Amino acid sequence: MAEPVKLLIWDLDDTFWRGTLSEGPVAPIAENLALVRATAARGLVHTVVSKNDPAAAEAELEALGIRDLFVFLRIGWQPKGPVIKELLEAMQLRAPNALFLDDNPVNLREAAFYNPGLQTADPADLPALAGALRASGKPDPGFSRLKQYQLLERQQQARAQYEGDNLAFLRAAGVQIEFREGPEVVPDLARIEELINRSNQLNFTKQRVTTEELAASFADPARRWGTVRVRDQFGDYGLVGVFCLNVGENRLEQLVFSCRILHLGVEQFTYAWLDFPALEVQGEVATELNNTDRPDWLTVAAGAPAAPPASAAGAPKLRVLLKGGCDLGQLTPFLQAFDLKVTEEFNFLNENQITAHLEHTVLLRQTQELPAAEQQRLARRLPFLGADAYDTALWRGDYDVLVFSPLMDYTQDLYRERATGIAVPFGGYRDLTAEPPGALAARYAQRKFRGMDEAFLRQFAQDFHFEGPISPAEFRENLAWLRQQVPAPVPIFFLNGTEIDVPNSGEPGAPQRHVALNAVLDDFVRTAPNCFVVDARPFINQRADVTNNLRHYQPRHYRTLAQHLAAAIGEWRGRQLTHSAWADWRARLWNRVPAKLRGAVARLT
Repeated sequence: MAEPVKLLIWDLDDTFWRGTLSEGPVAPIAENLALVRATAARGLVHTVVSKNDPAAAEAELEALGIRDLFVFLRIGWQPKGPVIKELLEAMQLRAPNALFLDDNPVNLREAAFYNPGLQTADPADLPALAGALRASGKPDPGFSRLKQYQLLERQQQARAQYEGDNLAFLRAAGVQIEFREGPEVVPDLARIEELINRSNQLNFTKQRVTTEELAASFADPARRWGTVRVRDQFGDYGLVGVFCLNVGENRLEQLVFSCRILHLGVEQFTYAWLDFPALEVQGEVATELNNTDRPDWLTVAAGAPAAPPASAAGAPKLRVLLKGGCDLGQLTPFLQAFDLKVTEEFNFLNENQITAHLEHTVLLRQTQELPAAEQQRLARRLPFLGADAYDTALWRGDYDVLVFSPLMDYTQDLYRERATGIAVPFGGYRDLTAEPPGALAARYAQRKFRGMDEAFLRQFAQDFHFEGPISPAEFRENLAWLRQQVPAPVPIFFLNGTEIDVPNSGEPGAPQRHVALNAVLDDFVRTAPNCFVVDARPFINQRADVTNNLRHYQPRHYRTLAQHLAAAIGEWRGRQLTHSAWADWRARLWNRVPAKLRGAVARLT
């Protein structure tokens, strides 16, 4: 290998494992699993760049018990060359220190083109390379190097939600610096020598030393040696900086930092803390220092852990009512990582074992406009409504922000009662009154629905006629009605629908419905007071971004949607919401738990 390998980039299909995940089961390669475990314990970092469904690929890595040894996963359908370029920048690594394994020579050539110096290999070459990889680095049984990259990954994920406002991110991060000098630096001799001799990007003096020279210099009273330790709400970066000041000349002979603190302002803060001594910068460095700036988002600590930022002025959390389909429950833990108190009102299994969606705007209007006796009659008569069909938290007024998904208007069809003219929403994308009632009743029986037998379906077809989806005009009218019902100071954030074609979903014409009602929603919000759209379309726009239909997104997108929603709420509020990176990290871990298991745990708690 031309240069020491610090990062191993794996393709998955027919490289890390045998087979193609999108085509069926895959088989683990025991040698690869063993290689990852052995080399991670010597400080080699592992990641994945694979064209695959992210959720399925991560689930497979979890099942193999290896997921936690990978960082900065890049799984999707984009060309690999640019993806690897972005990955290396994010990980702050040089291309020559990375090895990319892929069974497709086209991918290898593309990666090398975009990343000059990148080492590449076919998986068939791996047995010949394994010995050198296993001997690389040095023993790291505590996986300290892996943990540092996990910390960097958490930090960058949190930074991304600030959408370019780096200063706001830095102020929220709670960065603390600890300086140690004199005798306190002696126990760190090996780490200091390593930093001075191996760091380049943030080595301002590039004066390499031997261990013996370093030890002698520690004892020289004419030189002031110090170390820099950094921690923030994402974790402890450890010893990341070294300085040596020639006291008589007030000149820095050493000023070196690990690239893991790049973009935090630690270098400039340290230089200012030393009162801007003379410094002759050698070679290229990633940060340009100056003699004036004193970054005010960092604080000096004396060993105390950094505290997460408190909510502004101790203000109570904003109360958010989240109303829509139950898949939106995946937003909640990510929203709770912000300074928000979230209450959910989703579809549920009613007493007839039927999933009751109660967010259609037609049904919402009936909760206010139908007499109680009519509500009770319909709830008793129609098993798919149920006893709680007209009970909603919307009118209780105990929330500051309403987040509403109108996707049932996009989805469900209306059936109008012939005798009264009352419309009720149910099903979607098919006229149930036109289907053979016996076959339909059998399907409902298989799903354990109660009350949806053949006799009911025949009577329903007699008493109700199929009207199809809500019209754009009625949808807009209902949106205006909702705005009038919700107190004017309460903002309404609408979650719109994606416009992705999902073949074989059983929902013919779904993208067209979404396009039509999205247009109505956009037009309504342009003129409606205190109304906003949180648009999912920019980041959920491919078949791979959804699961079984265009309303159910891949798990990772709910985090992104929550971040966009929190940013929009912060903009409305006029102050960015405070955010806990640890809570966000816990939410990400929870989001990886299979949905059935999450539900089981929720029922127990």
